[in-house]
Amino acid sequence: MANPLEEMYDYERWATNAIIAVIGLVSAGIALESFDIENPLSDFLYDYYIDPVLQESSSDAGYNVPNTLTYAILLALFAISLAAWLRYLGIDPSDAALLALMPYVFWAALGEVIEDASMFDASLESYFVSPTIHFQTAAWVVIAGALGYRIANSDYDSETQSSKAESIATVLIAAQIVIYYTSVEAGGVASSSDFNNLPMLICFIVALLLPTLLTNRSLFDFTVVQRTVFLVGLGGCITLAGPLIAFGISYTDGAPGISEGVTIWPLFVVLGLPALLVYWMYTNGLPAANQLSEAGHIAGILPSGMTDMEYEEWESEEKDLIESLRMKAVMASPVVSLAVAGQFLDGIATAIGISEFGYGEKHVFSARIIDVFGSPYGFTAIKLLLGGLIWYFFAIANFEHRQKHLRILISMVILTVGMAPGLRNVGRAALGV
Repeated sequence: MANPLEEMYDYERWATNAIIAVIGLVSAGIALESFDIENPLSDFLYDYYIDPVLQESSSDAGYNVPNTLTYAILLALFAISLAAWLRYLGIDPSDAALLALMPYVFWAALGEVIEDASMFDASLESYFVSPTIHFQTAAWVVIAGALGYRIANSDYDSETQSSKAESIATVLIAAQIVIYYTSVEAGGVASSSDFNNLPMLICFIVALLLPTLLTNRSLFDFTVVQRTVFLVGLGGCITLAGPLIAFGISYTDGAPGISEGVTIWPLFVVLGLPALLVYWMYTNGLPAANQLSEAGHIAGILPSGMTDMEYEEWESEEKDLIESLRMKAVMASPVVSLAVAGQFLDGIATAIGISEFGYGEKHVFSARIIDVFGSPYGFTAIKLLLGGLIWYFFAIANFEHRQKHLRILISMVILTVGMAPGLRNVGRAALGV
């Protein structure tokens, strides 16, 4: 890295090395187990991580303290390390990057609900259990992003690049249709005579035509890479929605051992209230964000080349303007509003699922919070408080210019552990699975 501004921070290098070490330990543990060599590493790995994932596909296992803490730490390390590599590759770190990744939050939730409904056959069901679902989601992002990056750095003109990006997106959407629909059709639910697979056919067609239908549309001014990633994710969401819509139509009134019946109202409450929160934050923060933008600034992001320490020592009318507007301006950014709303969504979905539908909380720390309050709505209150802390963090944090990718990924991590579980919970409640 010739440009010193693009060099890794020490913490980015440590995060990368830690991930490499973890991969090495996991590989060693699996290899030793495959050769039937008894050792404490393999025992620990299988007892706390691998076996719970495999067992959860049959609804027998839950989270434990070691794997919960490990997943949280690894997720943070991945975000830190990935931020450095995205910066090195020159990937656009604007708010549009988060919007391009948003479909994958829904993609993961939709896939987990399909698994909850026992619609996948044995070949795929374990891949839609946390945390493997997140690795699978990341794989589609990486594949789409890598192909989009190659197109963006080619010698083609912009029109040809867009055309090729749409072609690549169509191929990757088709791959998802083949992989996931084949598994669903092979499962016991879809093979039942009561199952109406017409919605799957409709979603199949819409998903496949999606890139063509969105030709010549700006899509939030996405770059070629962002456009490719977004289209593949959105097409995947439509693909995975097909089996769930078919399930809901086929078992509206429920079926023994399959579903307790479809209930629509949780969708309106759990999706509607956070959507209103996002709208409120956006409309209240937009005037301040526009005022900062006219002065050449984005709330929370320091000018190029300026460090946090230099900003703290900086005294000027320009800084006074930034400080006077930043608390409101950050609310207009989807990086902040979606992260805050995601916590609210998870809190509502969990409370409704437990109090109205009799579900239990499998996450260790969430279950403890509910026990302390004696009500699942106490968890909702904590989630609202956490959303406020997330807003405050982004309002006071100063991200250096070359930390803009980290800012996006912090928000994505928050969405992964907040909004995604909430979407899964409300999906289960709506379908009665």
